[in-house]
Formats: sequence, C-alpha cells, structure tokens
Amino acid sequence: MSDTQVEKELANQLVETAEQLFAAGVMSHSGHANLSARLGADRFMLTPGFVRGLRPEQVAVLGLDGQVSGGRLQSASSEIVAMHGIVYRARPHVGAVLHTHSRAATAFAVANRPLPCHTEPMLRFGQAEEVPVVPWGPRGSDVSVRGIAAILEERPTTSAVLLANHGLLVFGPTLTDAAHLLMAIEESAEAELDAAAIGGAVDFPAGALEALRASIARAAS
Repeated sequence: MSDTQVEKELANQLVETAEQLFAAGVMSHSGHANLSARLGADRFMLTPGFVRGLRPEQVAVLGLDGQVSGGRLQSASSEIVAMHGIVYRARPHVGAVLHTHSRAATAFAVANRPLPCHTEPMLRFGQAEEVPVVPWGPRGSDVSVRGIAAILEERPTTSAVLLANHGLLVFGPTLTDAAHLLMAIEESAEAELDAAAIGGAVDFPAGALEALRASIARAAS
C-alpha cells in the first residue's frame, strides 16, 4: 500500500472514530474534540478541533516536532499539536490519542479530582488505576505540555489523564482501543457521580484485575 493510500485509510478511520464517539454520546454539546493516529515512527494525523461532520480531507499530517507535512492545519488547532505530540514521544507503543470534553469525565477535570477505577469496563479496556489530573496550563502551552509529560513519567501504566479545568485525554495502541477506553471512562465517571448520591462507589476486591485477565484469557482460548 502506498503512503498516500495509508494516509487516506487512516483519515477515514479517524472520521469513523469521531462518528462512533458521537453515536456513543460521549462528546460535548459543542462537538469540540481532537483525534490523532500515529503514522509511522515520526508522524501522526490530526483532526481539527471540532469534529462534528468531520471529513477525511480535513485531517492534517504532522511530524512529532509539530511541523505540518500534509494537508492543512486550522490555525485554531495549532495549540493542540504539542498535546498529542508529547504522548507519541513519551509512549512509543501508542498509536492513537483522543481528546474530548466528555461531560462526566470533564466534571472530574473541572473539580481537579482523579477518577477512581470502580467499574469493570475501565479494568477491561486498560485503565486499572485512577485517571490522574494534570495541573492546569493554557491549552498547548509549555506549562500544559510539561504537566502531561510529568504525569506520563510518574504514571507509566496510565492510559488516560484528566486535564484540569479542561477535559479528557485518552491514548491506546489503536484508535479502536482508545475509543473503547474513552467510552469506558465516561461511563465510569457517570456511575461515580450517580453512586455519590447513594453512599459512594466501593473499591474492587483485591485481585480483581488478575481475575479479570484470567477470565479474558479463558474466553479467548
């Protein structure tokens, strides 16, 4: 497959992922979000900042240094480049990064409160720990990017972070993996808020993650 064909296919996958997230009801009313996918070792494809009705031709190609090498990046989207690039640089295995203002997860971000892992979908889709909060900094600023980098170093197994007073950033090996985790996190945030009204959520018993992994392995064998 030629480079052009690969880029076209990946752009289509980004469009499909955006549509999937809207269908799942995890997008904000405004439709503000940005999605990216790794393209080889040193490039990635990035959507504009609003993805309602996204078209493949709106997706840009960038280097990890933030330089545009294909398509056109909207000026309003330039601030988000470093936010995605730092994740790809820090986590070579990451193939996709998704940023949304998902309503319930953003409530935790606005409250500057980590989201605990109290639901099985979070365990199942790769976030077997709380989602930590990155201290606030202007979007795309050095302060914000350094904050993301610091959390990624401190929490090497986290696959998501809450951006204080802003929103949610989720990453995974593929767009599908990241989308599934994002939906699981939003569902968990909703359940956490609902549980607060009836006494609060309860921690998993010891060994829950290992038991779940064993169950998945048995089902796959």
